[in-house]
Amino acid sequence: MIDFSKSVRRKDGPTAWRQIRKNYDLYLLIIPGFFVIIAFRYMPMYGLVTAFQDYNIFRGILESPFAGLKHFRELFGSPKFYEVLINTITISMGKILVSFPLSVLIAIMINEVRLQLIKRFFQTVLYLPHFLSWVIVSGLVITACSPSTGILNEFLSFVGFRPIAFLMDNTWFRWVVILSETWKEAGYGAIVFIAALSGINQELYEAANVDGAGKIRQIVHVTLPGIMSVIVLMFVLKLGGILNANTEQLLLLYNPTVYKTGDVLGTFIYRTGVALSNYSYATALGFFESLVGLSLVFIGNYVSRKAYGRSVW
Repeated sequence: MIDFSKSVRRKDGPTAWRQIRKNYDLYLLIIPGFFVIIAFRYMPMYGLVTAFQDYNIFRGILESPFAGLKHFRELFGSPKFYEVLINTITISMGKILVSFPLSVLIAIMINEVRLQLIKRFFQTVLYLPHFLSWVIVSGLVITACSPSTGILNEFLSFVGFRPIAFLMDNTWFRWVVILSETWKEAGYGAIVFIAALSGINQELYEAANVDGAGKIRQIVHVTLPGIMSVIVLMFVLKLGGILNANTEQLLLLYNPTVYKTGDVLGTFIYRTGVALSNYSYATALGFFESLVGLSLVFIGNYVSRKAYGRSVW
């Protein structure tokens, strides 16, 4: 690992510069990723200017008239904005509360499997949904939730219940969104925790076993404390995306009948920015989403550092 902690200068230059020269080939590998980040993360920030303009697509950013905070006032004065914001937070928190603990649980369960063949089988089965596109997954969900031929309603009819239009019912739609993403991503999200589990000293388990601790107590007193720093880190990163409720998933699953509970910031930005060509308003909404996400990462990092002594930075 490259150590940048020392900054003592010697005759042949700073320590950091010597490390760069020594590992120049590794730094060359960083260059493509660096340019990708610049091109797709930093350069688009120039477009944030349109949030403070009455942007005209034909006149461009440089010639569009300045509007100040007009679109932000319109945004915060709209009842629809608060409805969409509540939907976004509710769906995102639901995904975190269901999917995140499940990823930790899956990692612990896979870690306890001793037969490598069985372990690899379950890992493959659990990781596979992540590599399916949301177009495929949404097709499976729509088919499974069909009121007439879906497997879920076939089961409900078999046990004596009436069919439910899951994707057209505001009561059920959020649960469909939360559970479908959990099925798709929880297994893949366990990879980080499985890697963390491999770093726990096995002598701790042996000592716990000698003291008479069973598997449950070993998990509670050895496994979870051993990966707590990783759990905190991943949770802080999850908080940063709380206003990103997976727009792609929602666009493929929702319809006007469930806008009341399924319309989130991403879909609202799409409809106002693309469908209605209100680019300045959509940019202001996206700017707000980014600021809130950044603030939540800083707050989560601060709370984590104070409560657990562990943080991202």
